[in-house]
Amino acid sequence: MRKLWVLLVGAFVMSVLAGCAESGEASKDDTVTLKVGAASVPHAEVLEYLSDDIANEGVKLEISILKDAVQTNQQTADGELDFNYFQHIPFLEQTNKESNLDLVSVGGIHIEPFGVYSKTIDSINDLPQNAEVAVPNDVVNFSRALLLFESNGLIELDDAKKNDFTIEDITKNEKNIQFIGVDSLLLVRSLDDVVASAINTNYALEGGYNPIEDALIIEGPESPYVNIIATTKEKEDDAAIQIVVKWLTSDKARKFFEEHYKGAVVPVF
Repeated sequence: MRKLWVLLVGAFVMSVLAGCAESGEASKDDTVTLKVGAASVPHAEVLEYLSDDIANEGVKLEISILKDAVQTNQQTADGELDFNYFQHIPFLEQTNKESNLDLVSVGGIHIEPFGVYSKTIDSINDLPQNAEVAVPNDVVNFSRALLLFESNGLIELDDAKKNDFTIEDITKNEKNIQFIGVDSLLLVRSLDDVVASAINTNYALEGGYNPIEDALIIEGPESPYVNIIATTKEKEDDAAIQIVVKWLTSDKARKFFEEHYKGAVVPVF
């Protein structure tokens, strides 16, 4: 009888332990893993900085550094990525149009003022006649670069248009500036071959430039090019993605942007 009682107690203990193990596994399974495509600076940096806070709410991030902007949007649309964080709304809208995608913004995070840099001149007023200037080759940022040059009195654009400016829309160009379209990822490298380059701030930061100190001219804080979290319409209200957005628009994120980038990245929340 004593032997039987011992066996029964042992079985009960094993059952309890097994239940605890199953409970632990269930708790582990409650963690949601989100795959995100992000630019390295500042997007991936701030996500890494907030990753523990986000994980404490049950969301683990797998961050991939983007190599091609359009491909990253396609991967998001195809479900290979749950969301991406690298672009502004005008670029997203243009990509949706050109690639027949239907991605949406689920939150504006920050602005990266767009600037012009050079290795050969110290002032935009020193730009020589017929100077070759590299600008992003996508429609939206090409137009953005032309608008920056216009706002600084270097060219004039057709006032009948509001956006999507091209070379043909330049109505006045006294210095005969030669604007050359270059892939955004190569703009910093292009500085070895041209007089100046108009560079997105995240790429300028990656290249070791301080936009506030090194840019010859730079957009003001009123820039409409807010960097966003983008995903599919099906995932627009996803609870896990909303947790990420919550932390990216938190006081902790604001402090990170302000202390690490010194005005080169401006939070919009």
